[in-house]
Amino acid sequence: MNALVLIHGFMGGGAQWEGYIDGLAGQFDLITTDLPGFGARSHLSPIDSINGYADWVIDHLRKAGVVRYHLLGHSMGGMIAQEVALKDNDRIDRLVLYATGAIGVLPGRFETIEESKRRAQEEGSAATARRIAATWFLKREAAEGFERCATIAAQSKLPAINAGLDAMQSWSGKQNLSQIEKETLVIWGDRDRTYPWTQIQKLWTDIPNSSLAVVPDCAHAVHAEKPELFGRLIADFLAR
Repeated sequence: MNALVLIHGFMGGGAQWEGYIDGLAGQFDLITTDLPGFGARSHLSPIDSINGYADWVIDHLRKAGVVRYHLLGHSMGGMIAQEVALKDNDRIDRLVLYATGAIGVLPGRFETIEESKRRAQEEGSAATARRIAATWFLKREAAEGFERCATIAAQSKLPAINAGLDAMQSWSGKQNLSQIEKETLVIWGDRDRTYPWTQIQKLWTDIPNSSLAVVPDCAHAVHAEKPELFGRLIADFLAR
């Protein structure tokens, strides 16, 4: 069975996928990661660079004995996935870039990274977790998946929050998009508050062998807002 590796984003965790991608479990060996400082690895020291996270993911997969795999990255995890795709090209079959972009300063985001840093320092990690998690959903705090998402986000402490924001702010992958060789699917919710259309368009037009799926009436958490459609999009793409 082919492996599908899923990399979560900023203030996410491996648990964010549970219950939302069950339909893929019978088709792929699902491997969810918890990056250092986040989710189940919130006790570990965070990494403050996208390339550093990419190296950690590759080392983690080597230690787990994963030889070949499809790769999916969400949000900050999509930035990491772009770097993994360049560094581990020979082992990857197909790539899914989900609600992400190639410019780490996040132009057009609901607030600047500097503002997120300032507010996290002032409000604390718990309040930041709920505030950031709300932006993931079209219905914000009223969304069915919000509380679960906020609980996962709350595992991230202030050092991880700052490290993740620093990692994104100091990274750009736009100069490397033409070097991504793998067939790539770009998934985007058309109401995403973090990654506007310009970011998505850049991925779609600059990655040579890419396809685009725009999901209507979804924000940053398509997998939670429309899980069946999300699963079908991925299964169809990976089965081609």
